[in-house]
Amino acid sequence: MTSNLTIGIAFFAGIVSFLAPCVLPLVPGYLAYLAGSTSLDDPSRKKTIFVNSIFFVLGFSVLFSILGILLNTILESIAYDVQIWLARIGGALIIFFGLYLVGLIHIGFLAREHKLRLTKRFNSRYLTSFLFGAAFAAGWTPCVGAVLGSILGLAVTQPGSAFSLLLAYSFGLGLPFLLVGAFTSQASGVIAKFSRWLKPINIIFGVLLIVLGVLVFTQSLNLIANFDFVNAIIQG
Repeated sequence: MTSNLTIGIAFFAGIVSFLAPCVLPLVPGYLAYLAGSTSLDDPSRKKTIFVNSIFFVLGFSVLFSILGILLNTILESIAYDVQIWLARIGGALIIFFGLYLVGLIHIGFLAREHKLRLTKRFNSRYLTSFLFGAAFAAGWTPCVGAVLGSILGLAVTQPGSAFSLLLAYSFGLGLPFLLVGAFTSQASGVIAKFSRWLKPINIIFGVLLIVLGVLVFTQSLNLIANFDFVNAIIQG
């Protein structure tokens, strides 16, 4: 059973993916474009923008959920000895991506951007938003790839939990998109003011991933996940 700790980390990872320096500044224009507007401030398109943001979120949530189900099916049938090695590999991957987010290592292919290109539209804007949401799940930029890779690494170490972790990640990533779609007129200003905090947030989360990776690699994660803080305070 997946611990509340790892579910919380996956949810927070989704938020960090949204707040990535190479993602957040592009969000307002991207959602507005999907809704057929030039700006999120267009009052006549507010409802359309919000509904399109819902379908966009559904697109990547469905794909992540399918991936989680597939991982659950595969990992639960793997022998215990293999699971131990997968835990070590997953822990090493989490540490690797943590070091990348902190900025201590630089890998060329991760530094190459893979932004979505809106070259195809369908008769329904909602279908277009859904499909591009699904495409977003494959990795809009290396920032998303690093954080998502860490969650996939965590999922590999916990057979049976992949679906829950990826669903929590989808919620964390989707919630800010929905907030931007709901509060269109304020979104651009808030994002502009918040931009200076993006790098520190990624560094902090990178440090968190390094610690998490060490715990996963040494198979010590359950010690923290099952720690009863209330009893510790009372006994202390």
